[in-house]
Amino acid sequence: MKTEFSLAQLADPDIAEADKILRACVHCGFCTATCPTYVLLGDELDSPRGRIYLIKEMLEKDKPPTAEVVKHIDRCLSCLACMTTCPSGVNYMHLVDQARGRIEEEYTRPLPERALRALLAWVLPRPELFRASMILARLGRPLTALLPASKAGAVTPNLSSRIKAMLALAPHGLPASGPAGGSVFPALGPKRGRVALLQGCAQQVLAPRINQAAIRLLTRHGIEVVLVRDEQCCGALTHHLGRDGDALGRARANITAWLDEAERGGLDAIVVTTSGCGTVIKDYGFMLREDRDFAGPAAKISALARDISEYVGELDLPAPQRRSDLVVAYHSACSLQHGQKITLLPKELLSKNGFVVKDVPESHLCCGSAGTYNILQPELAGRLRDRKVANIASLKPDVIAAGNIGCMVQIGSVRKVDGTSVPVVHTIELLDWATGGPRPALN
Repeated sequence: MKTEFSLAQLADPDIAEADKILRACVHCGFCTATCPTYVLLGDELDSPRGRIYLIKEMLEKDKPPTAEVVKHIDRCLSCLACMTTCPSGVNYMHLVDQARGRIEEEYTRPLPERALRALLAWVLPRPELFRASMILARLGRPLTALLPASKAGAVTPNLSSRIKAMLALAPHGLPASGPAGGSVFPALGPKRGRVALLQGCAQQVLAPRINQAAIRLLTRHGIEVVLVRDEQCCGALTHHLGRDGDALGRARANITAWLDEAERGGLDAIVVTTSGCGTVIKDYGFMLREDRDFAGPAAKISALARDISEYVGELDLPAPQRRSDLVVAYHSACSLQHGQKITLLPKELLSKNGFVVKDVPESHLCCGSAGTYNILQPELAGRLRDRKVANIASLKPDVIAAGNIGCMVQIGSVRKVDGTSVPVVHTIELLDWATGGPRPALN
């Protein structure tokens, strides 16, 4: 793609990066076939190619984004299926992230939307506030009947539909909190390694059992696990809202905390059980590439980051203690298959450990969770969820396995109202069970 940035514009490292990305695009349109919003809406501007044109024009003209540009960028899930499909290696992720940052800085949204986004950015990265918000949401759910209904077939959401979606995602109850930051879990038997396990934000409130399963499996196989005391949210949630100042501040704090821990006791890896977080942590090196003080440390942390399936795959697990005839529908989270390019490994681990694993049809299409997308774009997210649930149902599985809490909540719909009634568990829960841990809740 031909670009026309001025030399003054290209002096900006972000614009120079955008220019490189744009020039790699050859307009082939392969990305449209795997873009969820294009599949649903059939609008060129709701495809990666269309959004690339909009971003190019916005950046080249160096003008504030228009409402039309914002609408189509907001509809992007950042599922990154287009990057898997693209034969030219266009880094759409870095381009759309830059566009979101520009929109956040230069576009004035309606006041109710600004307030909702600010609320999400404040609450979701803070587990204590998030836990309190889930309790309040449960109490406020009966009031949704008083909210006005959206127009039939409306794609553009209003505040009412977003509030309804937010309340609908709240579970009926919350589990007890998991272990606190600063906890250390020694290896059982000969010590083979030491890792930091990302505690997560929403996950530690909604499903602390996931990290507990990871801790059991890792320590049982000779790995010491530490929950770093001063760790923060990874920054993914605010990063995808375009709030880069917040996201980069959290990244710097985590880098400092993890490197301090590495100096104290050594770290072989930073293990992540939420693939959406892992994709961003692995990108810290790029995000802080222009930071004189943090560029090197950020690159070091990105190199240490491992999805739990990657790290477990390196442990060479012994033959399973039990075999199961459970049929597992493996849902490949977008952030894992497209963001981190981890596709076969989780399925291979499940299969080797005695499970009957089946691929979900249209596995490349997003389930509609995508961080805060299922709140900010509830109609499109709901259509994608229904499509995903129908594809899963065609397999008649006993259980669904996924590697990302957002997907698990979206597909299971927490309260089984709109989602599937089939149990949804994390891949590591099944692997823990197969290698000597407790059976996950499958009822």
